[in-house]
Amino acid sequence: MELETRELRYFVAVAEELHFGRAAHRLGIAQPPLSRAIRLIERRIGVTLLERTSREVSLTPAGEVLLTEARAALNTVAAAVRHTQRAAEATPRLVLALKPGGDSDLLRPLLKGYAATAGAVRVDLVSSTGERAAMVRDGRADLALLHRPQNDLSGLDSEDLHTEEQVVVLPQGHPLATRTTVAMADLRGEPQPRWPEARPGVTGHPVTDTDQLLQLIQLGRMVAVLPGSVRDRLPPGTVSRPIEDAGPVTLVIAWRRASTSRQVAGFVRAATSATHAPHQGCAS
Repeated sequence: MELETRELRYFVAVAEELHFGRAAHRLGIAQPPLSRAIRLIERRIGVTLLERTSREVSLTPAGEVLLTEARAALNTVAAAVRHTQRAAEATPRLVLALKPGGDSDLLRPLLKGYAATAGAVRVDLVSSTGERAAMVRDGRADLALLHRPQNDLSGLDSEDLHTEEQVVVLPQGHPLATRTTVAMADLRGEPQPRWPEARPGVTGHPVTDTDQLLQLIQLGRMVAVLPGSVRDRLPPGTVSRPIEDAGPVTLVIAWRRASTSRQVAGFVRAATSATHAPHQGCAS
């Protein structure tokens, strides 16, 4: 009944691609052995994971469950390897993943506050637009600055650092720019961005960083809903307006739920202290 990590990788590839040919190419193997491997998994655990027709492949309810569990299992294995390798390093360090320009100007006081604590270690910064949460789950990073509700925090613990209202950023000549406030309904049909971390089904123009996005808005290609702190860096030819019904966005510091790292716990404490966020417990 036990499945090997190789089999889980095979299944995840097919489940994410929903196409055996693309999954085989992604895995670097031929399609026939991949198809046989998936059928063998189904026979061994006694359930149908995929519905196959001549035109499409879809997940069954059981397949949806295995996809979630398989991703978590593979992340745990990858994290175990990376944490073991990190434990053997001569100099202890923390890796913090962040989105370029997405720290609400809190990064400097956050790092300064942590550096002043007893037992502080070196902090390496890695930038990512779409993989910050995944980097924490699989051990590539110890912590990440994420936004709630935009980012998927499943499998992670987090502490709130900073909450702000959202605004819509518009080209200066846009009809909505004449208003003092805007409602979300007013933005229906407007071209909007799609970040790499967007959940499945989200459509829009692909963007990878805030500077690129602001340039596209400046050119009149789209509008965007962003945290209010973006108003301090708007380029000429763009304006922002409050959104009366968008709800706030919260910057959080997130770490792997199973973490027992004293360094991670120390960083979380320093981060919440430096930003004056309410303390609600942290990694042990």
